Amino acid sequence: MKLLELISKIKVSEIAGSNDANICSLGFDSRNVCANQLFFAVAGTNTDGHHFIDDAIRQGATAIVCEHFPETLNEKTSYIKVDNSNAAMGIIASEFYGNPSSKLKLVGITGTNGKTTTATLLYRLIKNYGYRAGLISTIANYIDNQKIETTHTTPDAIRLNELICKMVEAGCDYCFMEVSSHSVVQERIAGLTFAGGIFSNITRDHLDYHGSFEEYIKAKKKFFDNLPASAFALTNIDDRNGKVMMQNTKAKYKTYALKKIADYKCKILELGFTGMLLNIDNMDVWTKCIGVFNAYNLLAVYAAARELGIEKNEALRLLSDLNPAAGRFECIRANNNVTAIIDYAHTPDALENVIATITEICSKKQLITVVGCGGNRDRGKRPIMAKIAGENSGLAILTSDNPRNEKPEDILKDMCEGLTPACLKKTLIIADRREAIRTAVMMAKPDSVILVAGKGHESYQEINGVRNHFSDREIINEIFNNIK
Repeated sequence: MKLLELISKIKVSEIAGSNDANICSLGFDSRNVCANQLFFAVAGTNTDGHHFIDDAIRQGATAIVCEHFPETLNEKTSYIKVDNSNAAMGIIASEFYGNPSSKLKLVGITGTNGKTTTATLLYRLIKNYGYRAGLISTIANYIDNQKIETTHTTPDAIRLNELICKMVEAGCDYCFMEVSSHSVVQERIAGLTFAGGIFSNITRDHLDYHGSFEEYIKAKKKFFDNLPASAFALTNIDDRNGKVMMQNTKAKYKTYALKKIADYKCKILELGFTGMLLNIDNMDVWTKCIGVFNAYNLLAVYAAARELGIEKNEALRLLSDLNPAAGRFECIRANNNVTAIIDYAHTPDALENVIATITEICSKKQLITVVGCGGNRDRGKRPIMAKIAGENSGLAILTSDNPRNEKPEDILKDMCEGLTPACLKKTLIIADRREAIRTAVMMAKPDSVILVAGKGHESYQEINGVRNHFSDREIINEIFNNIK
């Protein structure tokens, strides 16, 4: 594809060299450049792609998109100066792959909690309805039935457009994707055409990246600010920032809620460890998903299905057949009547919601909570999460999550700062996560509930930059199978 075509929709400050180059691929990693590639010099968190422009040219890049020209220009290379390389990359990637997001219905889900469940359940509902669909999520990406492993909640712009292009080629009519706050700020979704957007909720998270809660809110809101007038938007108005998200959107928006008057309403009628009975739009429906937070997720799924044109009774029928997403309030029963619940809850709000659901079903004295906090992330939430676990459980066991490049002991020390003397008396500190889970099982009595929070679906534990195989589910099943 000609360079001139690719840059036709971006704002160019200056061009040095020919704009007639033939581009065969796109890239932003100088280690993976191939011949006739358009290389994007992107300023990242740890490195700046502008430092690797010469490396990219040596390896075959024939054109460079950058925010400032290097001191010396290669006469055989084209240089395109832009204000924002990330935004340019999104728009150009969309153009390179034939604007694939405009050829299906792309629905984005954003918020602190519930993105994965909502996106996954929408994907499954539409599949069960008889359509081909794609999924872009924290757990995995799907091109119809083909599973593709994922490393980021929202991939980079090039990978994102490549994935959506493959979905179009596979005949997908829909794509449901999680939209992270990072992806909005870093312009990974620039150039995409969304048919709809969903806001779940917003609570403290990623402040290590955004700097403040206000900036975090702005990142989420920007997604809705940029939705086209042709799109629909759904917002949870039980969240105090639900209407804030819609203030500047051009999309047609509707509301959903459990507590307030809204376009789409839901009420929990029965709740247990096997499922719950909901009343949605004045009709009862049984679901296998559990908890108030999942009632919100299911209501968002139902509302999106209706906005996508599915008839009310059919949408509710499809809703009742859905299974929970992996690692989201996933229940495992032992022979001695102990229940273990695996959940991805890694924010204070998510942990509080999961514990509230459990204690609504059983006494908090029966609950043993195993929880840790990730390394190299928002330190401020560590004492808050420990406090939530300590105050609302019969026994709390603080342990490692993904320590990354921090010492587990340092993370646990931060967590312990949130514990009162009363909480400390019913709290154990066990850095080894496997041992922490084993201890919880050994201390559990019949009818006890063990919550293992923080990692959910993850099958690894990241320590000093290495991802070692580690699955909460596998460990629990292994220990449960040895109980006589």
